[in-house]
Amino acid sequence: MTRFTLPLIAAAGLALSACASLAPYGAQMSPGGQGYAEQRIESNRFRVTYNGVGAAGPVADMALLRAAELTTSQGYDWFEVTQRWIDGRPDSAGGMRPSVGVGYGSSRYDGRYGNYSSSGVGVGVGLNFSGPSPTSTTLEVVMGNGNKPDRPDAYDARGVQDALRPRL
Repeated sequence: MTRFTLPLIAAAGLALSACASLAPYGAQMSPGGQGYAEQRIESNRFRVTYNGVGAAGPVADMALLRAAELTTSQGYDWFEVTQRWIDGRPDSAGGMRPSVGVGYGSSRYDGRYGNYSSSGVGVGVGLNFSGPSPTSTTLEVVMGNGNKPDRPDAYDARGVQDALRPRL
């Protein structure tokens, strides 16, 4: 049992280090690199993209934070997400992701040398050590002033910044 302990501890360490591979929050330094980018569509409408590596949740939070910062820098109070594109699965944490497979097979022989049948069950465990997966979130947002609309995809820009900045 002790010969399996060290590999398990090493695998757990790799998994934890892979989860922490998201680059610090900031602008993209090159096309397709990690960070945020935005594009003005109309005077109060922008498309905000955040490219990252790792879990989709923190990348989505960084896209929301950038939309909130852009909203206040443009002189608006709130923004509403009108479209959202998420590239990657919500559980895509990258790194070591275990998978389990189960198979069943059977055969039967009725022949010249006698009759027999057999069956078998197999279980396999796989580990993916390929590292964190790239993911991105793109938000199309419309900005406005005054009271925030009472809709689920409308956000108070200052409230989003206050809530997300300390975590990122």
